[in-house]
Amino acid sequence: MDSRAEVSAFLKSRRAKITPEQAGMPVYGQRRVPGLRRGEVAMLAGMSVEYYTRLERGNLGGVSDSVLDALAQALRLDDTERDHLYALARAANTSPARARRRPKKATVRPSVLRIVEGLHDQPAYVRNNRMDILAANPLARALLSEVFEQEPANTCRFVFLDPRAPRLYPDWERVARDGVGVLRVEVAKNPYDRELSNLIGELSTRSDAFRTMWGAHDVHVFTEGTKRFHHPAVGEMELVHESLDLPGEQGLSITVYCADPGTPAADALKLLASWAASQNRDAAASQADTER
Repeated sequence: MDSRAEVSAFLKSRRAKITPEQAGMPVYGQRRVPGLRRGEVAMLAGMSVEYYTRLERGNLGGVSDSVLDALAQALRLDDTERDHLYALARAANTSPARARRRPKKATVRPSVLRIVEGLHDQPAYVRNNRMDILAANPLARALLSEVFEQEPANTCRFVFLDPRAPRLYPDWERVARDGVGVLRVEVAKNPYDRELSNLIGELSTRSDAFRTMWGAHDVHVFTEGTKRFHHPAVGEMELVHESLDLPGEQGLSITVYCADPGTPAADALKLLASWAASQNRDAAASQADTER
């Protein structure tokens, strides 16, 4: 990743999202830029135009936390965007030799595997910072059966490159934008992650939608929320999800889906579990016939 270009594009994109009216600034004459001008951001942040121009050109070297806070406030960044700005600043102040050190390959601890497998009634999986699913329980494999047809199972690659994705995800555009936002956050934290860069390059080359969304420089972090699915075997369901980072395992997180008892979604999960069990029995029978 070109860190200067990344910083510059992010700051410009955030500046373009804020109107003078939103910032409480007077509007005089015809404006040639969307959102705020550089001088207006500089005034709101309490810095000179020259200094802000230096920042927007991608030079965050040596920038203090107080300056980043003032900039975040002027640009009305939310918590995720603020954290992203700080990650970009850390990358700018880390020596290339140190940043290029090959990261330790993430592995799922046996205790985490037992937790995931022990959630019999809830789809659960562990993913890395590239959206590869590294471990999943049977119900998650059933819910995302089409995603698991590829190796490695990668939700972003499925969303943008598999024509079945809009069927599985009725809110496809929101799911797609959230996934792009997650990758944008990760690339700021790990600018020299070759596998992450390769994934982004692949998706940019093969998907016009990804390329457009990537250019928006929006960021996202999975925490909690709801997601709609339309499973090919059991139909539509709306599930609540929680995502938690795994302590001591940089880049790994666990995601769990659930449904409130007595709801149609809970009934759909029970039907999904029955369908998965029948699929496993059929697969076992077929394997037994082959080995005879």
